[in-house]
Amino acid sequence: MIDPKPKTPNNQQVEVVVTGIGFASALGDLEASWQNLLLGKSGLQLRQPFPELPPFPLATIAESPTDFLELTERVVAAALQDAGLVPPLPDCGVVIGSSRAQQGNLERLSRAAKSIDGGELPISSPLNWLDSLPHMGAITAAGQIGSTGSVLAPMAACATGIWAIARGFELLQTGECQRAIVGAVETPITPLTLAGFDRMGALAQTGSYPFDRRREGLALGEGAAILVLETAELARSRNAPIYGRILGFGATADAHHVCATEPGGKSAIVAAKQCLERSDLSPGDIGYIHAHGTSTQLNDRSEAGLIQTLFPQGVPVSSTKGATGHTIGASGALGAVFCLLALKHQVLPPCVGLREPEFNLDFVTAARPTSLGHALCFSFGFGGQNAVLALGDF
Repeated sequence: MIDPKPKTPNNQQVEVVVTGIGFASALGDLEASWQNLLLGKSGLQLRQPFPELPPFPLATIAESPTDFLELTERVVAAALQDAGLVPPLPDCGVVIGSSRAQQGNLERLSRAAKSIDGGELPISSPLNWLDSLPHMGAITAAGQIGSTGSVLAPMAACATGIWAIARGFELLQTGECQRAIVGAVETPITPLTLAGFDRMGALAQTGSYPFDRRREGLALGEGAAILVLETAELARSRNAPIYGRILGFGATADAHHVCATEPGGKSAIVAAKQCLERSDLSPGDIGYIHAHGTSTQLNDRSEAGLIQTLFPQGVPVSSTKGATGHTIGASGALGAVFCLLALKHQVLPPCVGLREPEFNLDFVTAARPTSLGHALCFSFGFGGQNAVLALGDF
């Protein structure tokens, strides 16, 4: 058993490190995704998974839409293996979020019910609405690792991934546990999700081009990123490999509109400043920003303005959604992983799909060797959810 209370003499802040990563995207697993990203490859392809809907550029992990719970179990297992951990882990916290979660299963339930006279599924049906509750990713992971500790399933639209990492960070900071698996899983390729974004006019027709003059909207992608967080003391005690540190986060809400960002981005700027202050960093300390960069007109314009306001001295910027697609709630967790890999390998990933920038920023257009000590990851979600995460080398 692990002592759940880390030693914090003189109220010293607990150092939180990342010792394992489980990852899946249209580019492959952790290593394949990183190598393909550095080469500027994209996992987006024109696909028509549902005959009732037109084809769209989608970043799918396999030929057909991926099962949410199967993907969750796969990346959790990969994260534990990477960290050198073997279940059961009863003292391990679990914070795994999702925006769409079991949306695909709910839609299958609805279609099955409509196909039956009376519109009700028989009790003997293998489809169960209880399996479709939004926290099933976290519950599944907890059962998989044998956790009897805190099990959380945050949902903050596209800011979910960073919020999940932040909540795990807080669990370790407060001494509730010394280890947690955190992150997000998303399998958003469902008829309702595609139709909804299409009706909004938000879906791209040919591809994803973040911050480009020709950008036309977001392209949905499947993906998952699970991180093993541990106190540095625990990680050192077992000689665990360390990717980097979680330094702090900022989180605010615009309270402005259900899907449009606040004009001027005041609340998002507050989240970034909050993150820097909590992490004991200044804008000049940041060597890379993984932008939200959805390839929509409004987000990219607003985010570029935020970066220009807070970092007038300039800072390298890229969005990886041109390669992985927009993985909705998992996008911030994927971005955090790419930041950790950039810190580990001292290489900045490119903004795939960007050819003609609309904004005067230092965009990374090809893999760039660097001397990187600190990075920020941005996520901005519907409902004005703003989340910023600071990561550092170790």
